[in-house]
Amino acid sequence: MFSHIPLLSLLIWLPIAGGVAVLLTGGDENAKLARTIAIATIMISILLCVPLYLGFDNNSYKMQFTEVVPWIAAYDIKYSLGVDGISMPMIILSTFTSLVVVLAACRSIKTKVAQYMATILILQGLMVGVFAAVDAILFYVFWEGMLIPMYICIGIWGGANRVYASIKFFLYTFLGSALMLVALIYLGMKADSFSILSFYPLPLAKSIQEMIFIAFLLAFAVKIPMWPVHTWLPDAHTEAPAGGSVVLAALMLKMGVYGFFRFSLPITPDACRAFDWVLIVLSLIAIVYIGLVAIAQTDMKKLIAYSSISHMGFATLGSFMIFAIVRNTADFRDAYMSLEGAMVQMISHAFSTGAMFFGIGVLYDRLSSRMIKDYGGVAHTMPVFAAFFMLFAMSNVGLPGTSGFVGEFMVIISAFKANFWITFFAASTLIIGAVYTLWLYKRVFFGPLVSDKVKGLQDIGGFEVIVFTLLAVPVIYIGVYPEPILDVFHASVGHILYLSHLTKLT
Repeated sequence: MFSHIPLLSLLIWLPIAGGVAVLLTGGDENAKLARTIAIATIMISILLCVPLYLGFDNNSYKMQFTEVVPWIAAYDIKYSLGVDGISMPMIILSTFTSLVVVLAACRSIKTKVAQYMATILILQGLMVGVFAAVDAILFYVFWEGMLIPMYICIGIWGGANRVYASIKFFLYTFLGSALMLVALIYLGMKADSFSILSFYPLPLAKSIQEMIFIAFLLAFAVKIPMWPVHTWLPDAHTEAPAGGSVVLAALMLKMGVYGFFRFSLPITPDACRAFDWVLIVLSLIAIVYIGLVAIAQTDMKKLIAYSSISHMGFATLGSFMIFAIVRNTADFRDAYMSLEGAMVQMISHAFSTGAMFFGIGVLYDRLSSRMIKDYGGVAHTMPVFAAFFMLFAMSNVGLPGTSGFVGEFMVIISAFKANFWITFFAASTLIIGAVYTLWLYKRVFFGPLVSDKVKGLQDIGGFEVIVFTLLAVPVIYIGVYPEPILDVFHASVGHILYLSHLTKLT
């Protein structure tokens, strides 16, 4: 019914066009008009997501809502779009997150409003392009293109060290992707097509697979980010405005794991099988070591940034535990659960961690400080805000009944069938996460009142309540009833699992 409507192109180019329109509103004297156009553009994008969701066939792993238009004919490069059960939820999440960011900015962004709104809108379109691209070169264009608005977001609206943080972010993520382009060109030449799907059946020698795997790993590990290429993220999060931190946590970090699903596992399965232990070790270091680093932080934003890296370790662990599970148990059902757990973790992390970054942004707007020592007793003056933040903190801890529990539980249960010690170290996050999250909450919200400024804090209202409500609903819904979201990517995850266990050795 909806297959003949270019929904994906509309979801990519409408926000970009809306961003240009917002820029044309001029200076801050027209800030209200800029906000109105931005919100209207994103609301239309959300309405376009409705037919995308309703028209999607959950039982098929094939690309749906496809669009193919010749682009660079000399090299058979096409403007090719499509979605499966892995990319479709991420596109909806991108659009939803942009709405939340723009609504929150109605209060927090006071200068260069039109430019900020335009940056978020253009970033939204480029991120949707990453998830919708089926042509490898088109994917790379969107992948690198989205760095520019995020660089601008941090560099203009960030904190005191914003220039350092924005340059470090750009250099890490740009240079990390350089070898990926070489790998994509090699695969395109070998397949006589740059369609990502044409790369899947390509026979590849093990040495070639290993080089391609390393090229992909550098690009995706930096984006997630994995230890030891994670150092750009705490700086970027700390200096970015609240909206920029939310986009980083909710979407840009997920693109690394998405890359493993879309490229590494189906294109280089033998190399993935050979190097799975490397990814498992790096994931456990992120979960345990980075979690311990989070405990030592005195800056709230840095604490949540390190927490984010730790939780993303579960997504990478779930993605690569599948080989150990099949080797040790020969049970593909547990491997299935591991991959699905990684997907749920990506989506859940977007809501809970994104909400906590927003919460810290709310406090910063009021007291211009992110330091834990400057707060105490906030629950007495901001009870509504304290209640919302408690919900998101519990999801961050992995409390049953919240979305944070579902993905981690699925990964831990499936890993337990393969290796006790891997499970033991992975499950330690339940203790470590509780330590840094609850200790943060106790000091900020229930600690002694440290200044008269805290006594005068105004509780959240208006757009802030709307934003936190929009984030709280999926945290509870996924935690209580995750089946609908599991149904969406079940078939596509099964297909990736199948491809990852085929040999392509020549």
